[in-house]
Amino acid sequence: MNSNEPPVILIVDDTPANVQLLTQILNHDYKIITASNGEDALKIAQHELPDLILLDVKMPRMNGFEVFRWLKKNPYTSKIIVIFVTSMKNGTDEEMGLNLGAADYITKPFMVPIIKARIHNNILLKQEADLMSSLALIDALTMIPNRRCFDETLISEWGRAMNDGTSLSLALINIDYFQKYNDYYGYGAGDICLKILSAALTKRLDRPGDFIARYVDDEFMVLLPDTDQDMAWQIAEELRIGIEALGLAHSYPDAGSVVTMSVGVTTQRVISKSLFPKILCDAAMEALYLAKKGGRNQVCRGYVRG
Repeated sequence: MNSNEPPVILIVDDTPANVQLLTQILNHDYKIITASNGEDALKIAQHELPDLILLDVKMPRMNGFEVFRWLKKNPYTSKIIVIFVTSMKNGTDEEMGLNLGAADYITKPFMVPIIKARIHNNILLKQEADLMSSLALIDALTMIPNRRCFDETLISEWGRAMNDGTSLSLALINIDYFQKYNDYYGYGAGDICLKILSAALTKRLDRPGDFIARYVDDEFMVLLPDTDQDMAWQIAEELRIGIEALGLAHSYPDAGSVVTMSVGVTTQRVISKSLFPKILCDAAMEALYLAKKGGRNQVCRGYVRG
């Protein structure tokens, strides 16, 4: 969710009057989207990824409890906050909903101050959790995504590529002779160098969906969704040229006077469930090895085995 936009709430209820009332109560503070049945709710939830769902328990064909179970099975919707809404006063039903993992339970007829307070509190908790989660996925030095974030994003993009039948490319970047850079200029200067390089790489990745992370020390991973082999090589080469053009001095004799980088790039069209994302990383590492063995400051292609 963009911090400048209001939180999004999905109201799921088969009674139009209930939807209208809840919308009137909440639309001043939140963006409201609606669904009148469980099947539509699941589709909308996956597409829109709302911050919170107000889910009616009693609906035809698929009741709220069934919808909730499907939401939790789907990795894209499993973390969405759900508050059950019902006219039933049965304590057993309330217990069941909470035991399933719902954040709260609201009963009809609605008490406006109670609804607003409960939704407000749950939205605040989600925002705090999102902030903590985002901080855990950011590299403290370069302020770009870290290895943990890369691992999660790779799994997500691999699944997306498999569903869409598209190609996923990966570039593994290694800064040439970076240990020698630290030895000569000091680790403080090395940290500044990494900050400059990560900012430059990020700026040059201007396509929607392109993703960069600091993988470890002086290595960066770049994920390029829906990108074929030739385009991936071209993007990697442009990144390499851009870093060399920065002209950051490197006094180690074999470094060629400025900071450069070596890149291993590989591509896989994800069409088989028997393949796993690790093979993409392995192929990129093999390609990086070839780039370094071949003299550094170059991009080499790698090929997935299997």
